[in-house]
Order: sequence, then structure tokens, then C-alpha cells
Amino acid sequence: MSDKENTLDDEFLDDALLEGEEQEQKLENEEEEEEKSVEETLSEELAKEKDKFLRLFAEFENYKRRTSKERMELFKTAGQEVIVSLLPVLDDFDRAMKELAKSEDTEVFKGVELINVKLRETLKGKGLELVEANAGDVFDAEIHEAITQIPAPDKKMKGKIIDVIEKGFKLGDRIIRHPKVVVGN
Repeated sequence: MSDKENTLDDEFLDDALLEGEEQEQKLENEEEEEEKSVEETLSEELAKEKDKFLRLFAEFENYKRRTSKERMELFKTAGQEVIVSLLPVLDDFDRAMKELAKSEDTEVFKGVELINVKLRETLKGKGLELVEANAGDVFDAEIHEAITQIPAPDKKMKGKIIDVIEKGFKLGDRIIRHPKVVVGN
């Protein structure tokens, strides 16, 4: 072969090698881009899953807190229905104590008084408290229930409680029966 042919063959081989190397580099670059895109895709998916997990975890914590609070409220007022049904009995005891105080039989009065005190202490131990309402106190619509209004005996008693008809009670922090009062107008 001649030098010219060798040179052409060498050039041809060089060109073919260069093209092959360029193709290999292109393939490597594409593979790197694919790897990056696969890595990026995976990291994006991981970020999405982490976000889902955190939101689900926060939602579960809120659920636990809410149910715990509801359970505590339920325990605080579990006996509310029974206690509310006993309030008329307390009213009857008060009326009985007033009438027995008028009688001369002190032994019966002492016996009924012991039962009355025991019942009140038991209910107090369950969280029942008396809502204070006295004649002369300022009327508060959120605490008191006005059953009637009468003309005030003097100007100082306008907007104030004239008389307490029925005592009020609260169980824990919640009023279960508002005191029924007469208000001066």
C-alpha cells in the first residue's frame, strides 16, 4: 500500500475512533443525566413521602390530644345526669330543714340535718359547688336566670338581685343549674 492509502486509512481509523469516543461520551453523559434525573426523582419522591408522613403524624398527634381532652371532660362530668337529678332532692331537704327548725322535736331535726350534710358533702366530693347568688348582688345574665322583674324598692337595687328563688349549682367549671332570681327594675 502506498503512503497515501495508509494516511487515508489512518485518518479514517482516527475519525472512526473519535466518533466512537464521542458516542461513548454522549452515552456516559446521558447515563449521568439519567442517573441524576433518577436520583432527583427519587429525592423528590422521598421528600413527598416525608411530607405525607409528617402531616399524618401531626394529624395523629392532634387526634390523640383531642380524644384525651374529650375523655377528661367525660370523666369530669360523667355523673352529671345523676347529680342533676338529685338537685330537686337538695331543694326538698332545704325546705324540710326550714320546717323542722320550726318544730320542737330536736332529735328529728338533728337526724335529718346529718343526712342533709352527708348528701351535700358526698356531692361536693363529686365536684358539685353552689353558685353564690345573694340579694343585693349585681345581676349577671351569664350566671343568673331572671324569672321575673319587679320595681326596685330603692334606686340602689336597680339591676340587682332582689330575691333568690332557686339555688344554682355548677359541676367543675360548668354551671349545670343557673340560680333563679328576681331582679329589681
